[in-house]
Amino acid sequence: MSSVMWNGDKVRLRGVEPEDWEGFRDLAQHTFDVRNADFVQPPQSEESLRAWTAERAGRPPGGEAFRLVIEALADRSFAGSVTVGESDSRAGRFKTGIEITRDHRRKGYAVEATELILTYMFAEQRYNKCEVEVYAFNDASLALFRKLGFVEEGRLRQHEFLAGGYHDVVLLGITAAEYWATHQPPSVQ
Repeated sequence: MSSVMWNGDKVRLRGVEPEDWEGFRDLAQHTFDVRNADFVQPPQSEESLRAWTAERAGRPPGGEAFRLVIEALADRSFAGSVTVGESDSRAGRFKTGIEITRDHRRKGYAVEATELILTYMFAEQRYNKCEVEVYAFNDASLALFRKLGFVEEGRLRQHEFLAGGYHDVVLLGITAAEYWATHQPPSVQ
């Protein structure tokens, strides 16, 4: 791993820039991908995407909820985004989510980007637990989080309505202690 907290061997996490609107448009191109990450909405105009991205680019960094762009180090291309949200500093937990563009999948980018976020939130922000919610039909995301050491904590049955039917949501979590058992904490030097 790099000595820069936001850089891994394959990706770097960075703030959203106004020109990233095209990358976010690409993430929304395929109904199957959108459904795996969220729910399908009507098409958004390029102007609306530009405004949405510019507004996020103007936000101050950090806070209770934030989004970072995943950039492939090999060619500095937009590879996806990672979010932190629904954080509860009193209870010490937060949620995260990740989206990777189709042409950047199966390259280890999602694993590395998630590890960078977990390291930051556990080592710098003193959170104790990360939670994710994954649709039960999203085998790739379930495999990703299980590979990272997340444990299934429950299932919300017939919780979301998508593609003409109700679907389960799988709840997974990892504690800081579980994460540090398999990952090297950052150095102070």
